[in-house]
Amino acid sequence: MQLSPDQTIIFMLGGIPVNATIFYTWIVMALLTGTSILVTRKLRPDVPPNRWRTTLEVIVQGIQGQIDEISVRHDRRLLYFSGTLFLFIVTSNLLMVIPGFHPPTASLSTTTALALSVLVAVPIFGIGNQGIGGYLKTWVQPSVIMLPFNIVGEFSRGVSLAIRLYGNIMSGAVIAGILLGVAPFFFPVVMDMLGLLTGVIQAYIFAILATVYISSATAPPSDTPQTDKDPP
Repeated sequence: MQLSPDQTIIFMLGGIPVNATIFYTWIVMALLTGTSILVTRKLRPDVPPNRWRTTLEVIVQGIQGQIDEISVRHDRRLLYFSGTLFLFIVTSNLLMVIPGFHPPTASLSTTTALALSVLVAVPIFGIGNQGIGGYLKTWVQPSVIMLPFNIVGEFSRGVSLAIRLYGNIMSGAVIAGILLGVAPFFFPVVMDMLGLLTGVIQAYIFAILATVYISSATAPPSDTPQTDKDPP
């Protein structure tokens, strides 16, 4: 059983091999982009909402509600970033029930790239909200002695995100392979249902952790009292 889609070459593009991870990542991106264009092409106040637009609004409002419960600041950019992460991961995981589809999240390279995007987004959001001085000040809190520990902590967050997502996806693939070898006629349905549930949960956890990390970087300094959220 081949666990990672990185080793499967789909085709050659200008002499460069395109493996299954890249190919199916493009498919997920095209699906999300095409769906967004189709749903929002008539997004105007004078056009009554259809069921697809209503579904999209429920998803967006649900993601925004989760972010508002975590983040101190009301920042729409956080919705775009965390929401995109969630939709990409959950779509990749849900599509694995299609025969022949290899979810890109089953590759360590994809999960590492997602974790690196969070690792880069944390200082970008932090500097954007607090300025360079305010963000760097958080690295030496509560004292300068904590600087190396804070630096290690930032990088360990990215590593933990990548390993956590990859480990959960691959553990499901290994268990599925074992059960399929034991009872190939009964367990596929059970594993498909379990895979769908696990895929949604993992996408939710990843997006929530990314939101928590970014919110901690954009929170006001501890020596500045904060009594309420910033107005929208």
